[in-house]
Amino acid sequence: MVITITSGKGGVGKSTAVGNISVGLANRGKKVVAIDFDIGLRNLDMILGLENRIVYDVIDVMEGKCNLNQALINDKRTKSLYFLPASQNKDKNILDKDKVKILIEELKQNFDFIIIDSPAGIESGFEHAIFWADRALIVVTPEVSSVRDADRVIGIIDAKSDKAKNGEEVAKHLIINRIKPDLIKKGDMMSSDDVLTILGIPLIGLIPEDEKIVSATNSGEPVIYNKKTKSAKAYERISDRILGKDVPFIVENDSFFSRFFK
Repeated sequence: MVITITSGKGGVGKSTAVGNISVGLANRGKKVVAIDFDIGLRNLDMILGLENRIVYDVIDVMEGKCNLNQALINDKRTKSLYFLPASQNKDKNILDKDKVKILIEELKQNFDFIIIDSPAGIESGFEHAIFWADRALIVVTPEVSSVRDADRVIGIIDAKSDKAKNGEEVAKHLIINRIKPDLIKKGDMMSSDDVLTILGIPLIGLIPEDEKIVSATNSGEPVIYNKKTKSAKAYERISDRILGKDVPFIVENDSFFSRFFK
């Protein structure tokens, strides 16, 4: 299955979601490859702690400078997880739909899940990242600008994916990130219900604001490995839901208060 994780607005935690969900699925016995399509602005390599192991990248594969096996990097801790990095110095317009299709078809032969880190926004890099997707996870923060841009992205997925061209629909789910229950309670932050009402797609994850994510990113070790953290628990629940498990929606905060969502 090809899952593209995307957002309308940059800086909402999309690449962090890619890294943690990829580890979560791999830890559940699935063979997973995470691809960074954010050409020129890669950071998934740092989130996974694999930046020093990059020799070839996804563009090198597409241009025939190496084969796919040469470019794939095996994760240090989770051996059923592989990583295909973005180029840091090529133009983002270099991606080509047909070459992307060839790459994905080759990966499908060896992996259960292909997780694509899409560039934010609506430019060509984003369109290539969502074109061949079976499923899209849209990451938003509970802010008006993030939700507005996500709404635009949902419209483009419904209009420009390969499935859309064939009269089908890409399955879409929402991840609401950086939730602060105390601010929602005071009315100072959009609630999850407000976001879901505006965007009209099903929820798959609620991620609380968690300072541990920053330290995890800086250390190159996805927070999901730190199982006691509230964000790790949230990513574990998302991984279970992707595999079809019925898991309650919970947002934990630091005051030992947890809010349950229907």
